[in-house]
Amino acid sequence: MSEEREMLRDTVASIVEKHAAPEAVRRAMESERGYDESLWTLLCEQVGAAALVIPEDLGGAGGELADAAVVIETLGRGLVPTPLLGTTLAELALLSADEPDAEALESLAEGTSIGAVVFDPDYVVNGDVADVVVTVEDGRLSRWSGFTAEPLASMDPTRRLARLHGGTREPIGTDPGLEDAAAILLAVEQIGAAGRCLDLTVAYTKDRVQFGRPIGSFQALKHRMADLYVLVQSARAVVDDAVSEPSPTSAALARVSASEAFSAVAAESIQMHGGVAITWEYDIQLYFKRAHGSAQLLGPPRDYLRRLESEVL
Repeated sequence: MSEEREMLRDTVASIVEKHAAPEAVRRAMESERGYDESLWTLLCEQVGAAALVIPEDLGGAGGELADAAVVIETLGRGLVPTPLLGTTLAELALLSADEPDAEALESLAEGTSIGAVVFDPDYVVNGDVADVVVTVEDGRLSRWSGFTAEPLASMDPTRRLARLHGGTREPIGTDPGLEDAAAILLAVEQIGAAGRCLDLTVAYTKDRVQFGRPIGSFQALKHRMADLYVLVQSARAVVDDAVSEPSPTSAALARVSASEAFSAVAAESIQMHGGVAITWEYDIQLYFKRAHGSAQLLGPPRDYLRRLESEVL
């Protein structure tokens, strides 16, 4: 990671620590829009989080997908609800349009507009709060307007989903591979959350005492946590490769690896926390729900495995 990206990560991590503690995350996910609007403004104004992938001549920071990935991973560690994922994808869509909408890109970069990309109209991330909506269908992009949005109740309360109906669609260009970009960014988010989920579990096993000693001192749990660490780090390497060299193959590999790692860590974390794990008072249940919700978003891992079949057959 470059020095500039390390500074970006540290800056976002500092903001999260100060403004997005677990209590703040719970307030945000229960709010009307599903995220903390003041935190979103802070991220956009102080970090330029929503401007990273937009060229400078269009009001952005002139960065790359890897820059957005740094921010998304850091926010993912804390399950911080923000519209960054959908907004970044909407920006990539508009930038690939035959005639990029400079005004829309500028408002997205400033964070005053929220973006969403529709791969499946039944499950659209931030679909009910989005101002700029782009659909991907049969290799083409369209701007969607005049639709109605129906908020959905999902397993994961930290991720806002909506079902979109009606409206009109205006073709704007050819799909540059947005599904691959979405898979990579979602995998990045999953790895961030998986790492934090494991950290929380290690901390808990150091504090939880059974039979007169911390449960983390028992060899069986040490081995399980070591295996989880290796699983997360291995998946992280695959995801990092996808961020560095995006392609349909690397995106599919990243999605499968990150989904499997996060799901495994979340499941083991529930076991190691014992009966309290799934209670509302403990944050680990939110990671468990995010793991299973994220694994199904954009299609389950088995769909990506099918895409990889042609690479090995």
